[in-house]
Amino acid sequence: MIDLVIRSGRPAYHQLSPKDARQLFRETRPASTPTPPQIGMVRDLTADGPLGPIPLRVYRPAGVPASTPLAVLVFFHGGGWVIGDLETHDVLCRQLTAGSGVSVVSVDYRLAPEHKFPAAVDDAWAATRWVVAHAGELAADASRLAVGGDSAGGNLAAVVALLARDKGAPAIAVQVLIYPVTDLVGETRSYRDFAEGYLLTREGMRWFIAHYLTAEAEAADWRASPLRAQSLAGLPPALIVTAGFDPLRDEGEAYAERLRDAGVRVDSVCYGGMIHGFVPMGRLLDTAGRAISLIAGSLSQALR
Repeated sequence: MIDLVIRSGRPAYHQLSPKDARQLFRETRPASTPTPPQIGMVRDLTADGPLGPIPLRVYRPAGVPASTPLAVLVFFHGGGWVIGDLETHDVLCRQLTAGSGVSVVSVDYRLAPEHKFPAAVDDAWAATRWVVAHAGELAADASRLAVGGDSAGGNLAAVVALLARDKGAPAIAVQVLIYPVTDLVGETRSYRDFAEGYLLTREGMRWFIAHYLTAEAEAADWRASPLRAQSLAGLPPALIVTAGFDPLRDEGEAYAERLRDAGVRVDSVCYGGMIHGFVPMGRLLDTAGRAISLIAGSLSQALR
């Protein structure tokens, strides 16, 4: 798959402007995503955000009456806080709702550099609270709530779980962190080992972070680097998925270890032969389908 990307001549995101990188992501995403499964319902709506409406997309599985309250996953897409949107992660959200029987609410939070840290955090938190407050109209069971996301979205899900703990609500039953960004300060061994050659690069991550943060000191803020939160005690159980050839592998596994040390129940799974971003790539990678099955099954079990 890496050879296919190289032969395509596609530029790296960090060689482009944020606007052009977003367009490239949208245009190339369908080449790796599988045919979406049949589901029951999809609709777009907006949540009240701190600086205006936040677009959402709600998914429900097939075979369930529209009025039946379902457990709900609030999902934050990846893309380094700079790229990605409801469309780039549409198929993944369809797969998750079809596989788990859970309603998925995808959040189109504000992107950098137009909206710097902590705008994405503020939107993620506002959207999560909005889903709980409007559970009735969404036919959602707010007592069975999960948060999740991939990469930068996994970072946001981890931060939302910390905010919910600190503020005493809402009660989150499980957090699903797919190759999450957890530390913007240090560089781990996997950061060095896979700095080049595996699609996500060290230079690419530095480009994303530079667009996300206004000042270097913000990297140590736990809302940017949840691994640096003073305590991880009292957080909801977590499923953490990492990839063996991913610069972010070690910080994801370090977060799992800190959660365990704090007494939090954690399932941590590393797909050893995979690269960053593999989970939505089911058209090209069989392992992506297995990861989707694991994630959907874990959600279903945690939110029964």
